[in-house]
Amino acid sequence: MVKVKGFPGPLYPPDNAKGPSLDSDFVIALKRTAARVGAWPWDPDGWDDSYSGRFAHGDGWNDQDHAGIEGLQHWAGNIDPTGNLGEQTFNFLRSVKVPQGRTHAGEMAMDSVAVNLVNAAYDDKNPSSSETVRSQALRRAVQEIGVKESPAGTNQQKYGSWYGENGVPWCAIFVSWCYENGAQDIGKGCPTFTTVTEAGAGDRYDYVPFIVSDAQNGRYGLSLTSSPKPGDLVCYSWNWDTEYDHVGLFEDWKSGHTFTAVEGNTSMSDNSNGGEVMRRQRDVNGQATKFVRVAEP
Repeated sequence: MVKVKGFPGPLYPPDNAKGPSLDSDFVIALKRTAARVGAWPWDPDGWDDSYSGRFAHGDGWNDQDHAGIEGLQHWAGNIDPTGNLGEQTFNFLRSVKVPQGRTHAGEMAMDSVAVNLVNAAYDDKNPSSSETVRSQALRRAVQEIGVKESPAGTNQQKYGSWYGENGVPWCAIFVSWCYENGAQDIGKGCPTFTTVTEAGAGDRYDYVPFIVSDAQNGRYGLSLTSSPKPGDLVCYSWNWDTEYDHVGLFEDWKSGHTFTAVEGNTSMSDNSNGGEVMRRQRDVNGQATKFVRVAEP
């Protein structure tokens, strides 16, 4: 059985008296797990985080693409197929393997990406009384607003000196600095990030595409989220391609699709090599945008 922090709580579809359950990353984790065993279509970029009636009940227990949670409960053989998700169904999904004939056959259906999402959802349901590293990273970032590289146009700044790699584009180095120092402020570590000084060629992170790739694959405690919280990472691809160009720390929603973020190496004339720490207002639809959750230690 795949190890997780705990059960994030039951889920009910809209047709249940206790539903609909709130949207959450837990639903994305379940859709990913269901898709790996063939009970839901594989579409990571298209999944929403709603526990819908169709996902709960499916289109029939033997449907090849849309059996849903109810179909999985039927396949388990010892779970009442209601479409409501309780701890028994959750533990079944933690235990099941990808069937033969499918991609990743023999692997646990709940992969590392899903585990990170489950753990994030569990943390949301069971908040610690102490400060989170995520909130402290954002606090650090806000304190740095106005800091500029010097001389202008050289990419020389204190974050690169700390990282052991100065004179290079530094937006990713800036968020690494915020997280590591924010963690230290509350007596914690942040193993997601490690500098050249600490790890040599194994450093993380000085390059935005590596952040996105590791989040997509559930590595080093990173996961994609559709429900960002203050302090989560936000990555941008200005050309709408897979080569993400820039990263900052999400701060707050301003409307349904605009938000503020604190970003290093930006300016009003150069989004991703502008030389200053700034608070920027962005439109989630203005470029390809991915929000990334950093696991709490």
